[in-house]
Amino acid sequence: MLPAPHRVVDSTVLFVGQREIGIEHHGALYRLKITRQGKLILNK
Repeated sequence: MLPAPHRVVDSTVLFVGQREIGIEHHGALYRLKITRQGKLILNK
């Protein structure tokens, strides 16, 4: 049996023209940022 596919969300849907968003996970706030090189960095 094959595993179910993961949910994929395009980053443009998350960021909507911004370079940084906040993600709340188990009561902690994380920041997801697009760098100048176009990579993603997640910070607590």
